[in-house]
This record gives sequence, C-alpha cells and structure tokens, in this order.
Amino acid sequence: MADSPAKRHRTRILAAAEALRQQAGALRAGGTEFERHMMLLQEHRLRLKQIQSEEGKAEFKRDALHEYNAYIEGVLAADAGSQDEVVTTVMVWCIDAGLYQPALDLADYVLRHRLEMPDRFKRTTGCLIAEEIAEAALQTQDGDFDPAVIARATALTAEQDMPDQVRAKLYLAAGRAVLRNVSDDTPLSGGALRQCVADLKRAIELHGACGGKKDLERAERLLKKHAAASETGTRG
Repeated sequence: MADSPAKRHRTRILAAAEALRQQAGALRAGGTEFERHMMLLQEHRLRLKQIQSEEGKAEFKRDALHEYNAYIEGVLAADAGSQDEVVTTVMVWCIDAGLYQPALDLADYVLRHRLEMPDRFKRTTGCLIAEEIAEAALQTQDGDFDPAVIARATALTAEQDMPDQVRAKLYLAAGRAVLRNVSDDTPLSGGALRQCVADLKRAIELHGACGGKKDLERAERLLKKHAAASETGTRG
C-alpha cells in the first residue's frame, strides 16, 4: 500500500493508542503498528549488513527514517514511556544520519522514561547519547557543527551515569566548537570565551588525557586578549 497523508495519520493514531495500552499493561499482539515497524526495522537491518561503507550506511538510514516518522510521532504524542526498540533504534539512526535535533527529541523521551537500549548497543542510554553526539562533533571536519546540539546533549545527560572519559568528550567538543572557526583576531564575546575555558577545564579535570590542553591554552589566550581589549576600550 502506497504511503499517503491518510495512512501516516492512521499510523500516528494507532501508534499512540498502542503505546497507551502498553503502559496500562496490555500485551502487544501481532499485526500492531509496533510489530509492523519491528518487521520493517529487521528488513532495514538486513539491508544495512549488505553495505560496507559507513557513509553509505548513514545515507541509507537517512533515506529510511521517513518510514518511521508517523509511528514515532504517535508514540511521542502518547508519551506513555513503554519499552520500544523501534524508538531507541530510530534515535541512534538519527544520530548516525546527522539528524541531531530529532535524535535529541527522542533522547529526551527515552531518558525521561528510562527506556533501555537493546543489548547489541552495549552501553547505557545516557552514555550512548553523550558519546555519539560528542564523537560526531569532534569528528566534523568542516567545522559546521551546531554548538546548541552539544549543549542540549550535555543538559539531557547531566544526571546520567557514564564513564568520566565519555563526559569529558562532551565538554571537549563544546570547547572546540567555539574555537574551531575563529582566529586569534576574531572577536568573541567574553561570556562565550569564559564558557569555552570552563568547558575545556572540566574536560581535562574529568580525563587528563582527553587532548584538550592546547585548546585550553588557546582559549585562555583569547580570553586574555578580549579582557585587555575591553579594558583599553573602557579607558578610551
């Protein structure tokens, strides 16, 4: 059956209703929207195994994710918090596909309701979210990574237990996001520079070998120049 606005609306309504029934303790039966999307997920996993390129896998996920949109919208609208492998997997695929804000919308739901990751991910939910966002930011080559994504991931996972090295990556990514596209002569606000210094210090405090010491030296140098320029401007 071809996709259509009517079909997507029906999927949203059914997914929301099923999520609420699951919250009440009713068992999911075969043929539900959950079961249908689990079958779709299995099909997509099999196709992913045939792709060797990581870029190719990310592109495949980006193209496939729209097939889950109506189901996800229904689950989020119900806000029931039932354990759901479709939801947790789509969250990870959104990160892999570079769709960070939709991923964090799902992360907010997953963390609030304490949904567990499937065993194959081998990490707790908070740890996975923090590390995947941090790695994506740190590995960005063109410098075009939204600092707001890192800030939101940091806030969402602030109370989550994880290795210090993982949390350090988030703070390192936050500091580098500020420094990546600036030269020593580029004006930055004092507040942004102070936060950058604080983030890098926290990263080093959590994991001394995180690689942020030279970044911290540069950030402190920029902050001193900003303070000196501000003082000169005040005197003038």
